[in-house]
Amino acid sequence: MIKVYREQNKIIIKGHADYDDYGKDIVCASVSSIVITTVNAILEIDRDAVIYKEEKDILTIELLKQDEIIIKLINNMINLLKELSNNYPKNIKVREDE
Repeated sequence: MIKVYREQNKIIIKGHADYDDYGKDIVCASVSSIVITTVNAILEIDRDAVIYKEEKDILTIELLKQDEIIIKLINNMINLLKELSNNYPKNIKVREDE
């Protein structure tokens, strides 16, 4: 299962969806597309707004700046991941600290 944790200035994504074999997993591919598109969009707007680090099955995104556009992009990413979680509840879970 992919677990997404959203804290105040950090998002941690870890695990594998186990929906299908590695390389054929549509849930993992969807998560990757959503997250990579969002991070690339933020970096295009402001290279200093985010730091991301990938280690094995863990991706950490740290938000260094939070202007209106960056917040909207991050919120959109989380909403898309939640929608994916609604469709594949055995494969992805999203948790936000309030």
